[in-house]
Amino acid sequence: MLSLGLTGGIAAGKSLLANRFRELGAVVIDADQLAREVVAPGSPGLAAVVERFGRGILLPDGSLDRPKLGSIVFADDGHRLALNAIVHPLVRSAADSLKFDAGPGAIVVQDIPLLVESGQGANFHLVVVVQAPREERIARMVRDRGMSEADAMARMSAQASDDERAAVADVLIHNDGSPERAVAQLDAVWHQRLVPFAANMAAGTAAAHGDSELEVGVPGDKDAALLRERLVRAVGDLPTSVEPTKADGDRLVFGLRPQGASTDVVKEVLAVAGFFPCAELGSSGDSLGFADPAVRAYIHIED
Repeated sequence: MLSLGLTGGIAAGKSLLANRFRELGAVVIDADQLAREVVAPGSPGLAAVVERFGRGILLPDGSLDRPKLGSIVFADDGHRLALNAIVHPLVRSAADSLKFDAGPGAIVVQDIPLLVESGQGANFHLVVVVQAPREERIARMVRDRGMSEADAMARMSAQASDDERAAVADVLIHNDGSPERAVAQLDAVWHQRLVPFAANMAAGTAAAHGDSELEVGVPGDKDAALLRERLVRAVGDLPTSVEPTKADGDRLVFGLRPQGASTDVVKEVLAVAGFFPCAELGSSGDSLGFADPAVRAYIHIED
């Protein structure tokens, strides 16, 4: 399956894109919905939250008073981190179960407001970020959510900055005009990049760039850094080393040296990350190509 992370600042338009992903046929996993479910009445998650913050954050019916808890955690970084430490692992576990059920050919989109803050970017094949001007986001929160301007600014300040989100974005959608314009950007990415990427993943093949409608640019330092982080995350504790180099000006080549790990095991792990055998580097047995049609990237497994 193709695994995507979707994120953006509060009121940037993440729900707009999540809904469009559903319409296009993606399996969308909503972290906010899961975050509510894992602290439902009677759940171990709610018990842990009450133990940390006291029974004062409960409504008379025993459910969580979310506005009251929000006023506590968004006013104090220590409280917010404590809450995240309780809820985030529970949400990830629930999301993993839903992702497993999606099937091998699916495009799975995990809608995660705090993806950047929680350091989850490298867990996905691609990260999609939606951004909107700060003033417009504040206006949306005041108009659509009934928040005061001060509360809106406090929520924004508690999240990552636009620059921090852009730094981990493989796809950046600008929601600074009409909703239709943002949806059109997503549609283009879906048809030109995501559908072929998912098809390559399902078939276990590297991208054939000459057959793609997508214009492939020269990969830069950001592409190299993001891919290397994903590869390092993918190999995990396997005794390997991963080093990127530029080759021929239009592609990335990563040298990977198994240091005691089985080459076959390494290849299995890298297949999950989207790299499959190819002859691009001249040795099909030791060369892997990326399934993403938008990035020319290869791995040479060294002896």
